[in-house]
Amino acid sequence: MDAAVTTLTYALLGIGAGTVTGLIPGLHVNSVAFGAVGVATHLPGPPGAVVAAILAAGVVHTFLSIVPGLVLGVPDAATAPGALPGHRLVLAGRGRETIRLSALGSGIALVAAVVVAVPLAGLIGAGRRWLLAALPALLALVAALLILAEPTRRRRLGGLCCLCAATLLGLLTLDLPASGPVSPSGAASMLAPLFGGLFGAPILLDALDVRGAIPPQDGTRLGLSRSETLRAALSGVGGGALVGYLPGVSAGVAAVLALGGAGGSGPAGRGSDRAYVVATSGADTATAVFSVASLVVLGAPRSGVTVAAQALLTDGNGDFALAVADTVVLFATLVVAAAVGVVLLVTLGEWYLGAVRRLPRRPLVVSVLCLLAALSVGFAGVLGGAVFCLATLLGLVPPRVGARRVHLMGVLFGPIILG
Repeated sequence: MDAAVTTLTYALLGIGAGTVTGLIPGLHVNSVAFGAVGVATHLPGPPGAVVAAILAAGVVHTFLSIVPGLVLGVPDAATAPGALPGHRLVLAGRGRETIRLSALGSGIALVAAVVVAVPLAGLIGAGRRWLLAALPALLALVAALLILAEPTRRRRLGGLCCLCAATLLGLLTLDLPASGPVSPSGAASMLAPLFGGLFGAPILLDALDVRGAIPPQDGTRLGLSRSETLRAALSGVGGGALVGYLPGVSAGVAAVLALGGAGGSGPAGRGSDRAYVVATSGADTATAVFSVASLVVLGAPRSGVTVAAQALLTDGNGDFALAVADTVVLFATLVVAAAVGVVLLVTLGEWYLGAVRRLPRRPLVVSVLCLLAALSVGFAGVLGGAVFCLATLLGLVPPRVGARRVHLMGVLFGPIILG
């Protein structure tokens, strides 16, 4: 009984940590996870309880991380067609609806992913050798499908150029030595400055020239039918499987492919924007579940959170093993954290949306830009700051050539394709 209470207490602490990382732009839950590994030996309670906290933080983060992105980088009406789907919905006053759609996508995806995660991990394990051999070809197929998903020849050419440039950036920077003052021991990498520069800073820089305030967010009625919402969420589950087992594939990439090219950064109808929000939210949450299943069944962590969990659950001989009871606890933690995440997303998310909307726009955007730059230096040193600036320049290109930003994920899968 005492062990159960301790585990629940740590899970609640993890929920709190995931809430903080989800609502602060640029702060990733992996930082909390590796920090917990560093202090685990000084904490009361068994390692399994600390693992519960890490997993709970990771799941709640996937729910709440959409909220800052909805209110930061929102364009004006003239540039709305090239904006991200969530931004376009906020510009139309549908931010509260967007939050509810995200909660539905994550909730439905969690249930479906829990059902299929362990059997799928078993299948992946049986075909692991084939998967590794075919990985470059599979990622090349993903890249080709992303380009073909662009609606016009000009945008396909723009997407190809962005993909090639991102691949070159990955080849030049991924293996650079990274050492920052706040990076956890053994976990420093160039990923923080790369992703902050490619996908965060450019949106914020474009928002600096936006005039006018974010419109009131009053509408809550869902613009998708039940069947459309269910299909989008289940497509997110399929996308989560891609994200979980194919390196370099993100939730945005998976959603664009699963929805047949609808949504993303390019022009799309409002219905496809809503479906994109549901699918990406579902893919994020499903990925968290598949990562745990991969750890439990294959002993192969697929995310920073599960890498931290594996480190805590490995014994002094370097062996990793989980009892059936421990496995049940891990999945129960996921379900409980997700249930709390839905409530937090709808309540805290709406409050956050209203509060940030009333803040001065330009100072807020500049503050977040400075935070992203500081985190890049903090996690990867001065060299990381330079990589952040270079990635930011590349991140400004896709909307200017009419392409989706998802092509910039080539920074990860491009080098793998080339071997």
